[in-house]
Amino acid sequence: MNIYDISQRAGVSIATVSRVLNGSSRVSEATRRKVEQVMVSCGYTPNAFARGLGLGSMKTVGLLCADFADPYLAQAMAYLEAFLRDHGYDCLLGGCRDAQDRQNMLDLLLNKRVDGLILVGSSLVENDPALNQPILDAAKRVPVMILGAALDGPGIYSVFCDDRGATEDAVTQLLAHGCRRVLYLYHSPSYSGLKKLQGYRDALSKAEVPQDPALIRLMEGERANPTAVREELLRLRGTGLRFDAVMTSDDKLAQGALKYALKAGLNVPGELSIVGFNDSTLACCCEPELSSVDNKLHSQCAQCVDTLTAVLAGKDAPKRMVFSGELTRRGTTA
Repeated sequence: MNIYDISQRAGVSIATVSRVLNGSSRVSEATRRKVEQVMVSCGYTPNAFARGLGLGSMKTVGLLCADFADPYLAQAMAYLEAFLRDHGYDCLLGGCRDAQDRQNMLDLLLNKRVDGLILVGSSLVENDPALNQPILDAAKRVPVMILGAALDGPGIYSVFCDDRGATEDAVTQLLAHGCRRVLYLYHSPSYSGLKKLQGYRDALSKAEVPQDPALIRLMEGERANPTAVREELLRLRGTGLRFDAVMTSDDKLAQGALKYALKAGLNVPGELSIVGFNDSTLACCCEPELSSVDNKLHSQCAQCVDTLTAVLAGKDAPKRMVFSGELTRRGTTA
């Protein structure tokens, strides 16, 4: 059963059936009811792609995620999918790990005729502006939302947390409670990772606390899992490096710091304070529970979808929306 069969059974032209499918006002109510009754009696379900061609919209958004295995990004994808569904949009999901993957997935999603794109994860925006050309090119075809980073360009909209300010505030609070040797762990030199690192440095500078390069550690790839972090901190302890607090760029690294404290026999927070970032479900999956910076992920995702659907409806929308992070205190800080 197809559109041609429907037109014959309803005694109308193919163009009229198409108008009914597309919700056109150029069809009388009596004709619309007749065509719809034939569809129901025949059990006809219009092909989504064919409807999209007629409507100029597939009611579908492409979600491109930097890492499905990351609990924080996975939660973001779940929020976005739910919010988009509430707005009447379906999702096509794509994942990527490097620049070539990103290019391939952007091409694939665009070829599926999505109405818009949401890029999830700050690592999808490169520090080298020239490498962001694929995103700029995609924005010439559909609106592009970026969650977790900022990029300027026509058709590009960004929603992110003030990671620099949130990290500075968290480290400042550690210093205010007497910590002086704050170890900083981050898992990626991404847009967000570098902002957080600058926030750490800003806090030390404003408090006039000497900055020790040995207290800044990049834990990439497999070195970012909690067990590897524990072993690295034990190794650093063995070299004589001392620290009375650990600030991390995400909760997974903070869990590793907590495992280190347990292995080293350190009292938390008496001898070692620990602060994570993202306030993800991981923050409550340990004992004591982690103090962590809440970057308002739920609100960021809601704003992301609200902005994209507004743009798709032809409305004006701000190019950048910035959320303030807030430290949630639990058992790993005084």
